[in-house]
Amino acid sequence: MGLQQEVMTALKAAMKSKDQTALTALRAVKSAILLAQTESGAKEELTEEQELKILQKLVKQRKDSAAIYLEQDRKDLALPEIDEAEVISQFLPEALTDEEIEKVVVATIQQVGADGMKDMGKVMGMVSKELAGQADGKTISNIVKAKLS
Repeated sequence: MGLQQEVMTALKAAMKSKDQTALTALRAVKSAILLAQTESGAKEELTEEQELKILQKLVKQRKDSAAIYLEQDRKDLALPEIDEAEVISQFLPEALTDEEIEKVVVATIQQVGADGMKDMGKVMGMVSKELAGQADGKTISNIVKAKLS
């Protein structure tokens, strides 16, 4: 079953249970998927990689918003954002731990023969492609910087 069908099933369940947070989050996912489909022209099916990028983007937007709200001491606005991020995250694959990401980064550095910050772009590109949907770019970037410096 594709992501779009999974979202529709979860949307129906959220409607039946009158879960407003889940409804808002799932409608955002559905909207983003439809926008991505119409951008590419005809009603083409999105690849799994494109779907993962959409979900990651939506989760990141909500986490960033929540962080800003918390900085401004607005917990009333931050909590719904965090809850929506959790609802959307359930459609993402299991995230890797920092140790698992570190193993992939070290292996990639050895494979490329990277020896300093000048090679960060090469390493980031390969690791990001390999760990698509399993780790966010910020975490990967921090680990790569630590290993190359």
